[in-house]
Amino acid sequence: MAMSRLKKIRLLEFLIMGLVAGIGEDLLAIFFATDAEINLNVIWIVFLVAIPFAFLSEVIVDHPRFWEKLIPIKPDFAAKFKKNSNNKIIKNKK
Repeated sequence: MAMSRLKKIRLLEFLIMGLVAGIGEDLLAIFFATDAEINLNVIWIVFLVAIPFAFLSEVIVDHPRFWEKLIPIKPDFAAKFKKNSNNKIIKNKK
């Protein structure tokens, strides 16, 4: 199944934002936790470290059915619950 152009752009957008957020938080952690000088070498290393985490976060964890595939709910367990009119999950009365 091929991805549409819009989905590719959205994926790229979230991947870039994940990289920016990861780099920002790593640089803040380095700044407050160490006495290291923040220079281009440190930024480059932080960028390389942030890439796999941004990828995992945006491509795998943010997949719409990631948690359903990771922790499948058994049909008999799911049958014990239903959603009310406010879309809140409630337990079926038996």
